[in-house]
Amino acid sequence: MFLSNDVTIFVAFISINLLLINNGVEAFHEIHPHLQSVSALSVSELHRTGYHFQPPRNWINGPMYYNGYYHLFYQYNPKGSVWGNIVWAHSVSKDLINWDALEPAIYPSKPFDKYGCWSGSATIVPDKGPIILYTGIIDDKMTQVQCYAIPEDLNDPFLTKWVKPDEHNPIAIAEKGVNASAFRDPTTAWKDKNGHWKILVGSKRKHRGMAYLFRSRDFKKWVRSKHPIHSAAKTGMWECPDFYPVLLKGKEGLDTSIEGDHVKHVLKNSLDLTRYEYYTLGKYYSDEDKYVPSNTSEDGWGGLRYDYGNFYASKSFFDQSKNRRILWGWANESDPQKDDVKKGWAGIQAIPRVVWLDSNEKQLVQWPVEELNQLRDKEVSLNNKKLEKGEFVEVAGITAAQADVEVTFSFSSLEKAEEYDPKWVNAQDLCALKGSKVEGGLGPFGLLTLASENFAEFTPVFFRVFKAPNKHVVLLCSDASSSSLKSEMYKPSFGGFVDVDLATNKLSLRSLIDHSVVETFGEGGKTNILSRVYPELAVTHQAHLYVFNNGTEPVTVEKLTAWSMKSANIKSS
Repeated sequence: MFLSNDVTIFVAFISINLLLINNGVEAFHEIHPHLQSVSALSVSELHRTGYHFQPPRNWINGPMYYNGYYHLFYQYNPKGSVWGNIVWAHSVSKDLINWDALEPAIYPSKPFDKYGCWSGSATIVPDKGPIILYTGIIDDKMTQVQCYAIPEDLNDPFLTKWVKPDEHNPIAIAEKGVNASAFRDPTTAWKDKNGHWKILVGSKRKHRGMAYLFRSRDFKKWVRSKHPIHSAAKTGMWECPDFYPVLLKGKEGLDTSIEGDHVKHVLKNSLDLTRYEYYTLGKYYSDEDKYVPSNTSEDGWGGLRYDYGNFYASKSFFDQSKNRRILWGWANESDPQKDDVKKGWAGIQAIPRVVWLDSNEKQLVQWPVEELNQLRDKEVSLNNKKLEKGEFVEVAGITAAQADVEVTFSFSSLEKAEEYDPKWVNAQDLCALKGSKVEGGLGPFGLLTLASENFAEFTPVFFRVFKAPNKHVVLLCSDASSSSLKSEMYKPSFGGFVDVDLATNKLSLRSLIDHSVVETFGEGGKTNILSRVYPELAVTHQAHLYVFNNGTEPVTVEKLTAWSMKSANIKSS
């Protein structure tokens, strides 16, 4: 039984830390007053994506399903391609892939959001319809409050216009003991068994990240719980928290209000200090307003991540039309700001992903929504192709710059796997150390995406297998270090470990290649990496795709299918 019609509007985070961040990407909210209102004289099409969502121009940094339409709200600068002048842009879709743009839904217009309308979520409240909760900025000191907006006309199928009632607005302020400049990003509300609506708001106290819980009987008057629902030391500001249940068994999604012994709960936080996200799985005690993570993964920076690449400020929502939970994240730039201004746009959305609990109950699994397959066009295949050390084979006959590739690799033995050093705890560092050009035992093997004809540029996505005392360790890498001849880009070697049983001696990959993005799902979506890349040579029809092996153990391409991808129909307003 559904207690609420749950939806989430994903609006990527906005923060007020003005420093460069740890992983090398500039802070996405870094203020550039001289650039934030510079209109694009022309828009470069060279690296624009064909089927990942992005508006026709300028800076973007979300979704709900209501009455037959998906609604995507996102933070958008209508005047320039760096952060500033932020409004809530609005697009609608029947299928999560093709979109029609509408006028902005929310923009600063009230004393409680005069200085900005920041991130938020929404809930469909019975007899009231969808209600947006968002963070408003009330002064130039960046004091943050939680506000709400409602549709002007519930009979409008597109929910084009939104209003902000003066009554009970804002719904929550930073009371004594709460950091008013670190108090933002309300979650989707859920209704507990006692009839209370509840939301989380991200915050921090010194270096401790936390999520405050607020509850309400009528969705108007909200009271903060005495203690945060959860907190973790040395994690810094928790942005864009997300909190929802997942079934212990099965792939079906659940309304956010579901509780019980048949579910686990997910608490996800976007970390302001690292620009990474991590999540924990655990038990929610609604009577105590408390969440306790399981001990199966770290509760901190080194914990489980949805994605180990350019992926931030994600939100999930329950799609009741297909009984699935959909996760959507924002893929930030790795280009310098001056290049964003030059090309006239910045930021894309990742492909929406279905998310469920893995059968081992220790992690989540993700996979692109099935609607994406409608864009598959020309198909090629490569089966039972053995790759010796140093061998690579081109996957020809498709548009390699805009493609979808699924491949399964097999190998006859694990004997040549390299010894694993216990000090290799950081997968990204290990990928940088053991790149695609470094000969191994079992691996590296995988795909060379967006490769130029002479291999001056390429973005490899690959596995490498190591031998530990009691198990084998599988590493998945997406290495942007050779992706472009441009020197000023952030070009990391992203990586994540894959929790997989190698009894079958097989590993699988799916990569979505789209001009300036390579979005990869390892071993059925257990480990995922999205990389933003900007090749100079491997563009449009000059891009190539290969399978390769650089390990001494031969590897067989057991089955590979690749498709040219048609462009999505993403209309501007």
